[in-house]
Amino acid sequence: MNYDFFSPSQISFGWGRFEELGSLAGSLGTRGLIISGSRSLESNGVIEKLKRQLIRSNITSEFITTISHEPEVADVDQTTNILHHMGIRAGDFLIGIGGGSGIDLAKACAAMVTNQESDTVLDYLEGVGRGLKLTQPPLPMLAIPTTAGTGSEATKNAVISSHAPPFKKSLRADQMIPDLVLCDPQLACSVPPDITARTGMDAITQLLESYISCRAQPIPQALCLQGLKLAVSGITEAVEDGTSRSGRENMAQAALLSGLALANSGLGMAHGVAPALGIHCQIPHGLACAVMLPATLQANISVRQKEYAEITHFIAPELSLSEAEAAHWLIERIQSLNDRIKIPRHLSELGVTQSQIPDLVASSRGNSMSGNPREISDAELTQILEDLL
Repeated sequence: MNYDFFSPSQISFGWGRFEELGSLAGSLGTRGLIISGSRSLESNGVIEKLKRQLIRSNITSEFITTISHEPEVADVDQTTNILHHMGIRAGDFLIGIGGGSGIDLAKACAAMVTNQESDTVLDYLEGVGRGLKLTQPPLPMLAIPTTAGTGSEATKNAVISSHAPPFKKSLRADQMIPDLVLCDPQLACSVPPDITARTGMDAITQLLESYISCRAQPIPQALCLQGLKLAVSGITEAVEDGTSRSGRENMAQAALLSGLALANSGLGMAHGVAPALGIHCQIPHGLACAVMLPATLQANISVRQKEYAEITHFIAPELSLSEAEAAHWLIERIQSLNDRIKIPRHLSELGVTQSQIPDLVASSRGNSMSGNPREISDAELTQILEDLL
């Protein structure tokens, strides 16, 4: 068996470790360029604290922008243009702080500012534009996740959207994995319950899909098992008590592991459909993944019953179940988690209509769907989505 495993050069994880930011960032450079994924990080003083930490380590900083939605082509192009006009110099590095949106924007800009064959990220995205490749190394990158969900802090892509024409595609290169990850679960304590639920189910979806992917590999699968054990027990605790240290730690760890897993093994049907639901129906990514996950597991049980049973026996070793029983138990457990944290069962509850299904099917074909463990035809996907209405 041949495989490669990609990960950040350093991961610093732990409650309260945000206090170490300055000393950690010193390994990356002398000026931190900050991109935030939430205005609340400014209003609650986290960005100012970040700047103070850098100053104590003789690192200057510039606050570049805050993004409050999933990054679009225009966001990347405009922010990259700001960086160019500031004058990028030796010792500069990007800091992405927030959820997946802020970290993805920072990752994309870190790459685009050093790759100038085109002045738009569109030309570098998978499946659209000119198909240009990133040939120059990105600026060094520090990722500080403040939600436990996307795992973007450990992945080698940034997801970029467009509404005209409608698409959600990845900017991808092995060198885009952040150099340093500072993961302090305490930073997530202010995240509201509904966002905690959606981002947490995104992480669970990534762990499950990476484990059963047709590109699954041994190291990511081991990480998936550990992540699922933490998340399946931890998500309700984090949702129902946002200040719970154990709940936040378990979910932050699970999200980080899910990023490491998907960066190396890929995903599947839920993550294939989720971008389409975002583009055409404006459904947040984590919520889309959560609604699609039980149906995805059901669609793949015929070829991954053994793997489902492995997961069940790892996360619930006290159960004495046959392989088939254990596989079905997993699907039921995921659905019960969704129900408890108030994830809708039906797409119609999110405003999806029958007339949108053809567009959803057409927009679901991408890198994530290609990782699904079996081929899902357009006709079958149409039926799955109709059954979920």
